[in-house]
Amino acid sequence: MADNNHSHFQHLYFVLNGIPGLEQKYYWMAFPLGAIYAIALFGNGVIFSTIKSELSLHIPMYYFLCMLALADMGLSLCTAPSMLGIFWFNYKFITFDACLVQMYFIHTFSAIESGVLVAMAFDRVVAIWNPLRYSTILTNGVVCRTGAVILIRSVCVVFPVPFLIKRLPFYGSNILSHSFCLHQDVMHLACASTRVNSLYGLIAVIFTKGSDSLSILLSYVFILRTVMAIASREGRLKALNTCVSHICAVLIFYVPLIGVSVIHRFGKHLSPLTHVLMANAYLLVPPVLNPIVYTVKTKEIRRKIIQIFVQTKITAEG
Repeated sequence: MADNNHSHFQHLYFVLNGIPGLEQKYYWMAFPLGAIYAIALFGNGVIFSTIKSELSLHIPMYYFLCMLALADMGLSLCTAPSMLGIFWFNYKFITFDACLVQMYFIHTFSAIESGVLVAMAFDRVVAIWNPLRYSTILTNGVVCRTGAVILIRSVCVVFPVPFLIKRLPFYGSNILSHSFCLHQDVMHLACASTRVNSLYGLIAVIFTKGSDSLSILLSYVFILRTVMAIASREGRLKALNTCVSHICAVLIFYVPLIGVSVIHRFGKHLSPLTHVLMANAYLLVPPVLNPIVYTVKTKEIRRKIIQIFVQTKITAEG
């Protein structure tokens, strides 16, 4: 009878966590954290506006970069309210439904970013393998359809996750491990079997990030074979140089992801601090570093940032 009464019971709210052991320093940590979010939003916003305004950047490579910037901005906006609320105002509560919404958008934008990285890899394959037909293969229509497929796949794959969590009873602990809601973190607080959630989560990860990482790997195997067939050393270096930014973006996204997965699976003996820092790095590092990488490699974006700073200085002095 007790089990029946608890079968549909859910907490009104969850309690989020900051960084274990550093509670007394939250206020001071809030300033660098705020700076990280400001850099992420400003940098990705500049990339989006530059690509939109510069006609010379209206090519598939930069259209995909624009999608990556939007995904990074979305990911930052998903986590910023709860993280800044903890570190600035020591407000750790999030309602059950708000937690599900945040969870959905975090996993959706993460899946979108993974899909965009695959599209960017295919873009590099076409550009190196058949540069003369680059514009006829990757037309604006193909780019738009690719973006739509990435979006639809991410939305549909993650869509069942909140409902799978919603069906579970929660009448034990309501304290989460992170400053935001993740599926595996919330799932572990359930007071019932989570086998369906675990199985679907595994299928979703394999279908998105698993297949995406394999596709990127195979793309670069093909790229390397194509580059090695180029006769001149200068030609090989020039071709590989066009891939540097994308390789950095892939490493920035997948290295923290792999780290989080390995620690989650094999790092039960590690301190909670390690788990929290790795999860924070997974969600905070890509939106911050991607704009820096592409700013260094793209003169139009560098010029746009310089113009913004000059205009800001003139306005401040005036």
